[in-house]
Amino acid sequence: MENTKEYRLSFTEKAKEIVSRMTLAEKIELMAGDETPRSSMGGGDYNVRPYTAGGCARLGVPQMKFCDGPRGCVSGRATCFPVTMARGATFDPELEERVGRAIGKEIRAVGGNFYGGVCLNVPYNPGAGRSQEVYGEDPHHIAKMGCALVRGVQRENVIACIKHFAFNSMENARFYVNVTADKRAEREIFLYQFRKCVEAGAAAVMSAYNRYQGHFCGSSRYLLRDVLKGEWDFDGFVISDFFFGTHSTAKCIDAGLDIEMHMRKYYQPALIRAALRRGLITEAQIDEAALRIVRTLLAFDAAGDGDEYDEALIACDAHVALAREVAEKSVTLIKNDGLLPLDVKTHRRIALVGDLCDTENIGDHGSSMVRPPYVVTLRQAIERNYPEVKFDYIPTKKAKLFASVIKNADAVILMCGCAHGDEGEYIFTIGGDRKDLGVHKEEAEMIRLAGSLNPNTAVIVTGGNMIRVHEWQDDVAAILMAYYPGMEGGSALADILYGKVNPGGKLPFVIGQRDADFPQLNWHAPHARYGYYHGYRKLDKEGVACDYPFGFGLSYTRTALTDVRLESCDAEKAVFAVTVTNLGARDGSETPQLYVGFRGSAVDRPVRMLVDFRRVYLAAGESKTVRLTARRDDLAYYDAQKACFVREDIDFDAYIGTDERAAAQTAIPFRFAPERAK
Repeated sequence: MENTKEYRLSFTEKAKEIVSRMTLAEKIELMAGDETPRSSMGGGDYNVRPYTAGGCARLGVPQMKFCDGPRGCVSGRATCFPVTMARGATFDPELEERVGRAIGKEIRAVGGNFYGGVCLNVPYNPGAGRSQEVYGEDPHHIAKMGCALVRGVQRENVIACIKHFAFNSMENARFYVNVTADKRAEREIFLYQFRKCVEAGAAAVMSAYNRYQGHFCGSSRYLLRDVLKGEWDFDGFVISDFFFGTHSTAKCIDAGLDIEMHMRKYYQPALIRAALRRGLITEAQIDEAALRIVRTLLAFDAAGDGDEYDEALIACDAHVALAREVAEKSVTLIKNDGLLPLDVKTHRRIALVGDLCDTENIGDHGSSMVRPPYVVTLRQAIERNYPEVKFDYIPTKKAKLFASVIKNADAVILMCGCAHGDEGEYIFTIGGDRKDLGVHKEEAEMIRLAGSLNPNTAVIVTGGNMIRVHEWQDDVAAILMAYYPGMEGGSALADILYGKVNPGGKLPFVIGQRDADFPQLNWHAPHARYGYYHGYRKLDKEGVACDYPFGFGLSYTRTALTDVRLESCDAEKAVFAVTVTNLGARDGSETPQLYVGFRGSAVDRPVRMLVDFRRVYLAAGESKTVRLTARRDDLAYYDAQKACFVREDIDFDAYIGTDERAAAQTAIPFRFAPERAK
């Protein structure tokens, strides 16, 4: 069943009755994780089993059993899906909901009931180290995909936790940086997707390490009590980020941080009792935290009562097949001068160039690291699945030594980009934020060399966010963005290269020409200000060219959008219809995207902003009608003086296309019907 807010609130009276019978010691016991400092922060043995917190056996309250994410269940030997950024490239919420259900099932199978993997932080700069854990750069896109994951996970009666609340878009300085933003940026850009996922029923929230407006997020009364639990009427509970997410006893409890994870530091019984004696906190605040925790755990336990989740579900054939499907649907073809797909008859001898062709490159080695039973590399996939194809594998540093092999190959497949040491969660000497948004210098040299020697060169780029291609894109015939494609990524890439699979992924970010085109941050600074504009919105506003726009992606077939029209419009929403036709000879997909522009707004607005999208799958020659919706609430702006969103009665322009800049070619004016007087 779908575990909704309404369902959970039906357990309020039962939870109140239980809390009323609990001793103070039992209530305090609910409020922290049971682990010790020996449990590491990332990699190694981190979260190899679910981390427990609270519970009260005497009164029948189950423990919270935490499993991290987001590319799968971190506990056990689980299925490793493509990273969240790759799943964002699918532009397919229905597919993401299926991923959520699979992850939920595996969490239940390892004994967990809590998923800490719905990451919603907007990467203000593409170099943000944990970008791979987020769906993309656009808040509406992140929200739609994140809500799908929440629904999927919670349909298996696993608590979905959205994180990191909020403004957690810098890794190297995450433990101390103080982020500031104006109110419109705060509400419209950086909190929007959190609110949407709360409205979709997310049952838990994780606070962030960083400060916002001078206060650590775990002790921010504004974020946790005023916004989350007050304005948004959030019914679930809030946990801290691990180890360093809690900085005080009284301030955090007063702010509304319900559980310290994943061990007791500031939420030790003696410290909480001392804060109570000094009047810094009240027992009513302890009771409120206990009520939220007990109510949520009871609801999920009751909804899942009787369900069977056998260990055989962990990395089962169906889930591995799903991981492969997601990889196939995420890979984004951004350039193709006729080289792809390769033909096994004419491209029988290829050169596989670059270390990453033979590297198990599934993403960050921090807290999101999944430990699948195996990982398929591109080299392994071609060797196993295409025995008629002969290849020479050439490591990055040996490319010059094998120039003749590259020159004489029927085709060159070159793989480059990032690995876990380049970006990710900042742990000692690995991961962290990227200072340079391009490929490594030696890889750029390798690409130019291969392109100069062989015109049939295709480049596969891996990484968790935008990677600049401007300097070398003209030297090669084809470019694919693979992100971190999961345990079956090599299989998916091989099938795409040789045409068994038609790529259809779309860029969840804009690929700019210069690093300077994006907001500039000092990744080690104690202070950072996040502005209103970033990504494609910033480039549009400043009239800056890009190499590949947000939402862009090619395929091996041709599609057309025709008969674009406004179908209906009332006071709340405008519905547009578009006919999508597959003009080619092979099955494929297309993703119509709806953007909206503003005429005569009272405030500064983006040139265009995404408000809806839908991926549609089409047989050769098939046509389908797709409907896309612009909702009035999603076009409102936040008025800091009134402290609320304002819905404007103005003219809007709808733009529908296959990417953000293609959509700009045609504008459909519309205006919402007048609102009725209340």
